[in-house]
Amino acid sequence: MTGEPLPLDGIVVLDFTQVMLGPCATQVLGDFGADVIKVERPGSGDLSRSSFRATAGDDDPIFWSLNRNKRSMVLDTRSEEGKQVVLALVRRVDVVISNFRPGVMERMGFGYQTLSEINPRLIWAQGTGFGESGPYQHKGGQDILAQAYTGVMYRRPDPTEDFRVYATTMGDFSAGMHLVQGVLLALLARERTGRGQRVEVSLYDSMLSAQMQEACMQLNRGFEVNWGAMPLSGVFPTTDGAVCMVGAFKDNPLQDISLALDLDEDLSERPEFATPELQMKARSTLQGIFRERFATNSTDYWMARLESQDLLCAPVRSLAEALVDDQTAANGMVIDIGTNAQGSAMRAVASPVHLSDTPARVRRPPPRLGEHTDQILAEFLGDSGRHHGADATGRALGAVPR
Repeated sequence: MTGEPLPLDGIVVLDFTQVMLGPCATQVLGDFGADVIKVERPGSGDLSRSSFRATAGDDDPIFWSLNRNKRSMVLDTRSEEGKQVVLALVRRVDVVISNFRPGVMERMGFGYQTLSEINPRLIWAQGTGFGESGPYQHKGGQDILAQAYTGVMYRRPDPTEDFRVYATTMGDFSAGMHLVQGVLLALLARERTGRGQRVEVSLYDSMLSAQMQEACMQLNRGFEVNWGAMPLSGVFPTTDGAVCMVGAFKDNPLQDISLALDLDEDLSERPEFATPELQMKARSTLQGIFRERFATNSTDYWMARLESQDLLCAPVRSLAEALVDDQTAANGMVIDIGTNAQGSAMRAVASPVHLSDTPARVRRPPPRLGEHTDQILAEFLGDSGRHHGADATGRALGAVPR
């Protein structure tokens, strides 16, 4: 029902975030109705407007992927006029959200204690690299560093392999979604108490949390769980691609794999493969058998064989292939989000949260830098906003605080 009010209609978010952790969080809030006011520095704005030199500008796909359903206000927060505009806006907003290093918002004059005194109902939310305290609190936070610090990079299917960077920014995305959860929970609590509160998440904590199963086993049994190193699972090249197979959740998956691969014998009957523990010890031998067999035929052939034995499997696809997959279309996961300055339609990945009555909507395309500054100043501050507008937005701002 597209005419239904969205869940966050009426909620106003003052958004100081940039790059990914924060913007992916505030985009979720905007998708479901919040009025997200994106505060950007004069001249260059959010760093994701220029992630790659070749695509820098108002229609940079990286920026567009993270900033629909937002309004952009250019503001020199280092000027006294800019600070006064922020403090005036804080009286009218529900959420202030940032992802600078700890202490930056305080140095800017926008810390939780200061803003909550102005607006006791305010939700003050922050995503950092490592948290508000501890030995790493002042280190620059970044997704790959969080992978390295928390054990994610260390754990790999084969311990003889080199350490590798996970190619998708899972730390930023996970922390961003945790930031959304914190904001929504704080808004729900405010409905009951009338008071706002502080919300904190970090890349470090989010990446540890993603390993909750492995961590609990390590903490309580001293045993390392590595799902990528399971003996009956893996990625195996075929004559025209690769197949991912997961031999799990069955009484005797090795027997079913033997049938699917049309082997001369049931490997599960071999004494050296008779139990899961023995299979783990013989992982390299089993993986070698699987690899040799998969290499004899095509991906489609082996997919059909594996599925005939009800084994979990998938072809290894590129992102380009996944984006045009029939399942992607069936789930409505690619959407139009607006038209760029050249008149070309821009597409992006949709919200993965599907609500029956109040689904996410694209209400506005990603904004041009400062596109809504005058509108926001007039709307929230009236004549006062118009008076301070030039001084608050006109000065060039240096390097963004980090």
